[in-house]
Amino acid sequence: MDTIASLFSFITTPVSWVIVQFHTVYGAIFGPDTGWAWGLSIVSLVILIRICLIPLFVKQIKATRAMQTLQPEMKKIQERYKNDKQRQSEEMMKLYKETGTNPLSSCLPILAQSPFFFALYHVLNSIASNDTIGVINENLLQSAQKAHIVGAPLAVKFTDSSSKVEALGASLTDVRVVTAVMIVLMSASQFFTQRQLMTKNVDTTVKTPFMQQQKMLMYVFPVMFAVFGINFPVGVLVYWLTTNVWTMGQQMYVIRNNPTPGSKAQAEYLERLTKHVTQHNKVGKRRDRAIVKAIVAKGRDRNEFERKFINGLSKANLAAQADGTVIKSDTAAAVEAEDGTPTTATGAPKRQQPKRQSKSQRQHGAAGAKAAGENEPKTSLTKSDEPEDAKPAGAAKKGGAKPAGGTRSKAQSGQRKGPQRPKSPSKK
Repeated sequence: MDTIASLFSFITTPVSWVIVQFHTVYGAIFGPDTGWAWGLSIVSLVILIRICLIPLFVKQIKATRAMQTLQPEMKKIQERYKNDKQRQSEEMMKLYKETGTNPLSSCLPILAQSPFFFALYHVLNSIASNDTIGVINENLLQSAQKAHIVGAPLAVKFTDSSSKVEALGASLTDVRVVTAVMIVLMSASQFFTQRQLMTKNVDTTVKTPFMQQQKMLMYVFPVMFAVFGINFPVGVLVYWLTTNVWTMGQQMYVIRNNPTPGSKAQAEYLERLTKHVTQHNKVGKRRDRAIVKAIVAKGRDRNEFERKFINGLSKANLAAQADGTVIKSDTAAAVEAEDGTPTTATGAPKRQQPKRQSKSQRQHGAAGAKAAGENEPKTSLTKSDEPEDAKPAGAAKKGGAKPAGGTRSKAQSGQRKGPQRPKSPSKK
């Protein structure tokens, strides 16, 4: 164990130095030998590491979103080359290269955090073995061994024997209860974090193998934490529980303010944004403007929730712009003031349904149209008012002269085309 620790001294020494610096601060407040001083030092180490990993976390989110977007294309490649694994791998790598995505980017925070976790494990294990490590000298070693968190020393594990636990001034029952509670909390926080991701921040319109994998990990990770947790010292359990809680809170913030398109979280976010914009007639935050800008740029490719958001703005006489802002739609009011025609929010004439008339109005309108038709001058296509006896005989037989140019005369309105049969004289 000493050989392994010496090989990784390049990381164990900085970790032990950070813990000692935090212990100096908290020791002046709570006492140098208390569990509060050493426990809060470990918690502060976690917070410091996670703050440094925020850029990697942002990159992980972008990589996860990109992988979710590529799932339909990946599925097509798998189906097309299901009998040629080599070609399938080549097409996958080509797809990753064209889109600039990397499947390993989603694992960057875990991979970057692993060395610190490994170093902390060896620091606490050395304290339990009564060995100095890094900048922790004999005095700090004795102080750390006296530190207890709710009756459990920092360096003991769930599987330690009663003699080893009693040598550190604790009882085996207290150690088992404290470590069991911490393992349960650690596994529960991991399960809740993964479940929150699956139920709220996944595009439900696309069913892909990636979703099935994430669902499987939701149950696998908590079991792994429970199995390996019984071999972790109490200080490492404090570290891992703190980082799980941090991850859960960080993910809740991201899901609330930057949800995945097409997810349940996006529907809730756009509903809140619609309410805020319609009340204040503007998009306040830069993050909100970026999301509105992306929705406008999609055009016809918007999903159901995004179309509902645009329609909600239109109902409030607001229009989203290409730069992510919204403006009051005054075009409709100007057109209505000029000609009295109702218009939409875009200024286009609004379609009106004709008003329904009563029976007396319809009869009066028909009588007026008939009177107007009788007063109109006769055209060349109307029948002459002369009696049939006054017409030339040739015209009566042939049905009238043909128009110039040899073209057939057009049928009157309401009559069939072609030569018409002469009407028989009405019987009086």
